[in-house]
Amino acid sequence: MQTPDLTLPTLAIGPYTLASPFVLAPMAGVTDKPFRALCRRFGAGMTTSEMTTADTRLWQTAKSRHRLDLDLSATPVAVQIAGSDAGQLASAARACVDRGAQIIDINMGCPAKKVCKALAGSALLRDENLVARILQAVVAAVQVPVTLKIRTGWDPAHRNGTKIATIAEDAGIVALTVHGRTRACRYNGSAEYETIARIKECVSIPIIANGDISSPEKSLEVLRLTKADGLMIGRAAQGQPWIFQQLKSSLNRAQHFTPVAKKELRDIMLDHLNELHRFYGEQTGVRVARKHLNWYCKKLVNADEFRYRVVRVESASEQIRLTQEYLDRSDGGIALAA
Repeated sequence: MQTPDLTLPTLAIGPYTLASPFVLAPMAGVTDKPFRALCRRFGAGMTTSEMTTADTRLWQTAKSRHRLDLDLSATPVAVQIAGSDAGQLASAARACVDRGAQIIDINMGCPAKKVCKALAGSALLRDENLVARILQAVVAAVQVPVTLKIRTGWDPAHRNGTKIATIAEDAGIVALTVHGRTRACRYNGSAEYETIARIKECVSIPIIANGDISSPEKSLEVLRLTKADGLMIGRAAQGQPWIFQQLKSSLNRAQHFTPVAKKELRDIMLDHLNELHRFYGEQTGVRVARKHLNWYCKKLVNADEFRYRVVRVESASEQIRLTQEYLDRSDGGIALAA
């Protein structure tokens, strides 16, 4: 059955009209500076820093320094912060703006036990009064747009996403991302697009839908079901940063997406590896690159032997050599369709 035409949505966050309504989800340990740059290269309308703690006393660790190494050449520069203390979050927001942030995003969607035990992330959805205090404090603290990411509720019996959305709009939040699951659901089951649609109906600020958007066909379905202003892509971008280009082409019939060819894939992977090695230094860069290589290999045929070897080497030069040799072979390394 032929998919009906859809108009490419226009997504504006405060004064920033994004070039594409498809944005990269902030993912801890994944969306570092090199990966964000790669996704923007393939058309991501916005990329956001990895989730950063609002406790600025911890910002001197190597992990936090890397997370707060912002892409100041990218507009808008967006930083996500997480915490449960309104004053601490307000101070962190000001500090991020001082570093160059143009948008502050507050995380109330992370389901990780470590985050929720600290009463941050999606744990905050249980306390609507605290949500209001946090949002009001952060909005008042900075002169840049403040956005929010949430889930549909704490658990299936307490889906209060519509109430949280109303609180957010009243507090001055300019855009809301909704992951279509409750905190209790984590990443299990199917995303609740009907709940996102109800949230969209109850507020006038832009809504960005998130959850299970893995292909152009699924993106069209989610836009139809939710009437969202934009889509946030998370796990589907791992190992295929070109998905943003695919999604945009799927909504623009004047464009045609050409599947990634082997030579282009080789250049993408080698550029990514070189940037990871440069950004982190060789020792850490090689370790971080292993997970990205695993994700890329899921998009390759005949990749088992290559994956086994490349994720075990200890030097940057060996990672580069093995990757180039494998993708230069005539019998392997063909990118699979998403």
